[in-house]
Amino acid sequence: MAGRYGRPRSVLRMRTVAGQVFLLQVAIVVMLVAAAIAALVLQSRTDSEREARNRSVAVAEAFASAPGIVQALQSPHPTVVLQPRAEAARKGSGVDFIVVMNTKGIRYTHPLPDRIGKKFVGNLAPALAGGITTEKIVGTIGPLIQAVVPVTDRSGKVVGLVSAGITISKVSGVVDDQFPLLFGSAAGVLLLTTGGTALVSRRVRRQTHGLGPAEMTRMYEHHDAVLHAVREGVIIVSGSGRVLLANDEARRLLGLPADVEGRQVDDLGLDPGTEGLLASGRVVTDEVHPVGDRLLAVNQRSTDQAGGPPGSVTTLRDTTELQALSGKADVARGRLKLLYEAGTEIGTTLDVVRTCEELAEFAGARFADIVTVDLAGAVLRGEEPTPSGSGPEMRRTAVSGEGAENTALYPVGKVIRFNPDTSLGAGLSNGEPVLEADLTALSGWQRQDPERARRLIDYGVHSMLAVPLRARGVILGVAMFWRAQEPKPFDDEDLSLAEELVARAAVSVDNARRYTREHAMAVTLQRSLLPRGLPEQNAVEAAYRYLPAQAGLGGVGGVGGDWFDIIPLPGARVALVVGDVVGHGLHAAATMGRLRTAVHNFANLDLPPDELLWHLDELVARIDQDEATDGSAGVTGATCLYAIYDPASGSCTIARAGHCQPLLLRPDGTAEFAEVPGGPPLGLGGMPFETWEMPLPEDSRLVLYTDGLVEDRDRDIDAGMAVLSRTLTGRADRTPEETCEAALSELLPERPTDDIALLVARTHVLDASHVADWDVPADPSAVAQVRAAAVRKLVEWDLADEAFTAELILSELVTNAIRYASGPIHVRLIRDRALICEVSDHSSTSPHLKQAATTDEGGRGLFLIAQLADRWGTRYTGDGKVIWTEQPLVGEMTGEQGAPSLSPPAP
Repeated sequence: MAGRYGRPRSVLRMRTVAGQVFLLQVAIVVMLVAAAIAALVLQSRTDSEREARNRSVAVAEAFASAPGIVQALQSPHPTVVLQPRAEAARKGSGVDFIVVMNTKGIRYTHPLPDRIGKKFVGNLAPALAGGITTEKIVGTIGPLIQAVVPVTDRSGKVVGLVSAGITISKVSGVVDDQFPLLFGSAAGVLLLTTGGTALVSRRVRRQTHGLGPAEMTRMYEHHDAVLHAVREGVIIVSGSGRVLLANDEARRLLGLPADVEGRQVDDLGLDPGTEGLLASGRVVTDEVHPVGDRLLAVNQRSTDQAGGPPGSVTTLRDTTELQALSGKADVARGRLKLLYEAGTEIGTTLDVVRTCEELAEFAGARFADIVTVDLAGAVLRGEEPTPSGSGPEMRRTAVSGEGAENTALYPVGKVIRFNPDTSLGAGLSNGEPVLEADLTALSGWQRQDPERARRLIDYGVHSMLAVPLRARGVILGVAMFWRAQEPKPFDDEDLSLAEELVARAAVSVDNARRYTREHAMAVTLQRSLLPRGLPEQNAVEAAYRYLPAQAGLGGVGGVGGDWFDIIPLPGARVALVVGDVVGHGLHAAATMGRLRTAVHNFANLDLPPDELLWHLDELVARIDQDEATDGSAGVTGATCLYAIYDPASGSCTIARAGHCQPLLLRPDGTAEFAEVPGGPPLGLGGMPFETWEMPLPEDSRLVLYTDGLVEDRDRDIDAGMAVLSRTLTGRADRTPEETCEAALSELLPERPTDDIALLVARTHVLDASHVADWDVPADPSAVAQVRAAAVRKLVEWDLADEAFTAELILSELVTNAIRYASGPIHVRLIRDRALICEVSDHSSTSPHLKQAATTDEGGRGLFLIAQLADRWGTRYTGDGKVIWTEQPLVGEMTGEQGAPSLSPPAP
């Protein structure tokens, strides 16, 4: 039965009643057997100590009373006489020692001769007083019992002492030999009792069908809840005609008394037909029986199938209201048919205007006398409409109906501005339908155009329905239904049908608008421009999320201009970028791609963050200027945050252009927003950008995001940033992936209206043993010293194969720095995914690669470096420059050298 619920029967995880009883009984048996064994062991220990005590006393007394002991003690040399006799007695009695001593405790005999003449360790006072003392001590040979007895002369004077001792283990060995038999008997008892317990549990399992206590309780609760909650009466009658169970609905339908259980069927006062059916137990299906003013459909089955108890179960269903509902069902069936036919006749093409015409023609022929459809101008242009949909204007797109051209309705192509003071204008703004059952009452709708309203009423139009075309949360337009020849006004049921009809048509209109080349291009462009994965680098452990805005709340298919990037930089550094282009659609996505490409290009120049943003700002301004000349839409707004993290020093430098402050999570779980100076958004120009620089400890987390994460319609950006900080505070054990999930689960709105880009980077610090640096004096003879030191370090790093190439590169770079540069020269080697060589000086002159002529004596150094190194370049600093090269490590690339060089992240 446990298998029915998908749980395996495990001895360690019993959930059935039988299993729990079995485990309880086995536990009791094991406890009893263990207690018995423990008692026997304790008893054996007590007996062993008693035996050791008796034997030591007996041996000591026997030796003390042996003939010649007193004379030996009084002789000039007692040890000569007593030592052989004591050893012979010890070996014969089986004790561990027999020691004879004078009244001061000085030994005359001992199994170890070096102990003779030394003071005895033990309590001698009772023996000196003429008594016998025993004590348990732990000696060098283990726990033992020693006895001390006096040796007296004929006058009863104590002239010496005798001590005999035996270890407890020597006495208990006999008892220990009986332990196998003892434990074997215990195991047999355990097996017998376990077998008996298993038989009892098996019977319990059959009785409970393998169910556990929780399952039995749940089954009873569900059984009771279902019986009393169903809208069908249930009666169970035994084979003897006695009612075993009747639920609440059965009591209500048949008017049964409260004490119905246990009574005979013929004692309930039922009508003869129903009473005979319940007593007979025959099988019936949907047999109708009149009971009072009700018509009950009765189903009855026998309960003795598949070995069940004899009897029958009867279900009762009230069908009185079916006749009343049959008329409504016909109406509903007609409306369902109408909606089905609308689905086949509306939306046959992917043309917006034609779809509106199909809606007007279908509804004008089958639902209303005249139908008009108006669409927002953006929809007609294939663009995304505003969320309110009513916008500044709508254009009449389709009109259908007999005599529609003779009415005062606006013609096709007319631009209509709906008055917000009218019920129609207010309803459209809120996306709600409007029902004007009696237009002649002039309830305010006529304020849209009083003259046309008067002419409509004169024509005979008396009732109107207006239903917005809604799709994906935005209003595409409005469909209006008018009645003139049909005398019956529109009612709430007509409004419900019109909403269903318009909802289906709105989907077709929106599909026609969305199914365009722009949509496909936007989605393709978005996917191609965003990063598809993280680059290989060791500076940070990163995770990211990009969520487009929900379609229908802005943007074409949710395409927007948020982006992020991780760019590896020379020197094992990494650049973290997050940006946001205002707007949605193809233009925003294309602009995002241009800016992302520009950031990559500027990053390849190894510019500091503030200088990179300055160049990016100039680029955006130039784009705006160029696109303004041909009437194209410029960059309506863009923000960017650029950070560089150096794992060798652990420092992070950040600059931002109008972007949100990054959140810094420290290893101890505290969170704070980095106070990065705020620059203007990109494209404004005229103001410099400032940088924020701070060393970050190992396992710090830098959280970069766009405003879509912390700001939406119901929450301002400050409140969102506070929620973000509160959500991530105190959980330093989260991985970057878990941090992303925690932030999104707390801050992601149900219907996001803006893109969300989130980048979380956990910092690593380069192991100090993987960095080596030297200061080089401006002396050509120092080149050899640097080369030798570098080779030693590479051999220490197990990079002897790369040492020759690195030696050539360093030799050329240091020689050039000594010859052409100024100020102190510094050399640094970094072992990361590649071997990085850096030579820094205080000169701002950048070396240039050139092809030397055959007659030139020099000029081939950089060419040689370019051939030997995988990459090389120049990075400018505040006080000079750094020339760097990267040399691939073949061993680590193939996995032969072991783990990456950065210290591992915290678990």
